[in-house]
Amino acid sequence: MRFFSLNKEIAMDLGTANTIIISDGKIAVDEPSVVALDRRTDKMIAVGDKAKMMYEKTNADIKTIRPLRDGVIADFNACEQMMRGLIKMVHTGTRLFSPSMRMVIGVPSGSTEVELRAVRDSAEHAGGREVYLIYEPMAAAIGVGLDVVAPEGNMIVDIGGGSTEIAVISLGGIVADKSLRIAGDELTADIQEYMSRQHNMRVSERMAERIKIHVGSALTELGDEAPEDYVVHGPNKITALPMAVPVCYQEIAHCLEKTIAKIETAVLNALEETPPELYADIVHNGIYLTGGGALLRGLDKRLTDKINIPFHVADDPLHSVAKGTGIALKNIQNFSFLM
Repeated sequence: MRFFSLNKEIAMDLGTANTIIISDGKIAVDEPSVVALDRRTDKMIAVGDKAKMMYEKTNADIKTIRPLRDGVIADFNACEQMMRGLIKMVHTGTRLFSPSMRMVIGVPSGSTEVELRAVRDSAEHAGGREVYLIYEPMAAAIGVGLDVVAPEGNMIVDIGGGSTEIAVISLGGIVADKSLRIAGDELTADIQEYMSRQHNMRVSERMAERIKIHVGSALTELGDEAPEDYVVHGPNKITALPMAVPVCYQEIAHCLEKTIAKIETAVLNALEETPPELYADIVHNGIYLTGGGALLRGLDKRLTDKINIPFHVADDPLHSVAKGTGIALKNIQNFSFLM
């Protein structure tokens, strides 16, 4: 039993799809950003994986909520309860007192003052004594291992669940950036709409996510890397009779085309705003892809062919932002944070 461990430091990637918490330099929590609440009492029933298992399967007494939408807090109360539940997972062992925490949290670079205040307030209500906010593309660049304080241009494209963060970084600051409220959730919605329109099938958000994982692609030709067709089961939207439809990666690539094109345009717009010297550095160093969207098959090749600058998928794209916030937590004096 530990009685006097009153100070705790954690770094958090508060994501639309997943929340990752780093404690003592290690990933302590990696859970879906979902919370289940009792409709009558509004008390938390489950959080993370347990809540996601209930998602789209609840009865009238339980509601499951994804508190973040488009990278920002959409439900303040649910977000606070989710953060409390996930932070409790870090505090293993019995303690006499609740620790007062120093927290570093990644936020979208396009966040408004109101959205930043919502994140800070949620963190403070969840037990944060000192709360530091850092822009997600900066955290991603740090997590990838780029020297963000050097007089050199580096570019990062972080495609998360709710937002795509694009930033050119030099001398420890962001020189040019674009923040799109278009990312993984939009791709999932595209697949739902396509299955309804093309195959007359109703598919849930979770099923569309599985389709994206199994046969999602940014290119219509993948060669040897092409995945096998994925059989989707669901009801006919007119007759409600069961259907089994094999889906190939080429048709998913077509249905994702418009959303991916918007990300391409945003990258080009950020490059247009980049000073020539930094632009030359980026052409030499390449552009780094992070976030869950970086795992979409063929995306790096498509962007490389379109923009004529090499795109590199980070070694661990899902955890780049979290690792960056962890490094920033250990070196708070070396990085600038949002006040």
